[in-house]
Amino acid sequence: MKYKKNTRKNLTRFSAAVIIGFIAFLFILPTVLTFANSFMTSKEITANYGIMIDNLTGDEKTYISEKLNLKFIPDMVTFDQYKSVLFKNPEYLLKFWNSVILVVPITLFQLAVAVFASYGFSRSSGKLKEVIFFSYIILMLMPYQVTLVPNFLVADKFGLLNTRWAIILPGIFSPFSVFLLTKVMKRIPSAYIEAAKLDGASEWQILWNICLPLCKGPLFSVGLLVFIDYWNMVEQPLIMMEDSDMHPLSVFLSEINKGDIGLAFAVAVIYMIPSLLMFLYGEDYLVEGITYSGGIKG
Repeated sequence: MKYKKNTRKNLTRFSAAVIIGFIAFLFILPTVLTFANSFMTSKEITANYGIMIDNLTGDEKTYISEKLNLKFIPDMVTFDQYKSVLFKNPEYLLKFWNSVILVVPITLFQLAVAVFASYGFSRSSGKLKEVIFFSYIILMLMPYQVTLVPNFLVADKFGLLNTRWAIILPGIFSPFSVFLLTKVMKRIPSAYIEAAKLDGASEWQILWNICLPLCKGPLFSVGLLVFIDYWNMVEQPLIMMEDSDMHPLSVFLSEINKGDIGLAFAVAVIYMIPSLLMFLYGEDYLVEGITYSGGIKG
């Protein structure tokens, strides 16, 4: 009886592993395909995807074929696509740095604001605090499209339209990080803070020496989520910036297919690198933040 129960349990685990592995394979497949195609020659990419000709102008518009040939191993590995992106077409790198200039300040300063705000929410009490925190939750639940018009009107009032500040300032004060970090700081054992106060620690010392080290994992998790969210933004630049030269690469990616699709694959790979590096570097912190490990388990 016990043998049958163990066999059934092992079979269930094996089936679950197979299903999860298959789902993971489906998720990673587009990324692997993008990497593989970025090292193919233009001739091979054309053979795999075909070319659609504009009947009016005769120009090559997009690469579409009735039967796509998805290849994961190039016939001949080449770096021509990356040479074109990095050295022959500076507009791609310009858009990339536009993304960096917008996203990095938003991520860093949103975390800074969230640390101080969440510490205040976790250390204070009263009806006013509850009302303000409830307002944060309401704002967080609203999709960005709902607040886009008010943000546009405020930016127009202060003369910020067509500047990076029209995107950076609303991003810095987004309630998403405040909500998550407040939940984390509330789980810090009060005994730690009381012991620090008995030793004469100030509020700043409690925040810097106790709360921040215990929130290292959640901080990185929130930072990674914020970075990815704004790294992929499209609506904000399109509405707030009329000058296309200031648009980030996320907006420009949709226009790349009008040209050489090989460049599109190479640019997509370059676009993915920052997020992948952050994930690989902070994978342990990310897991810790998600599971609320460390010294903040309730």
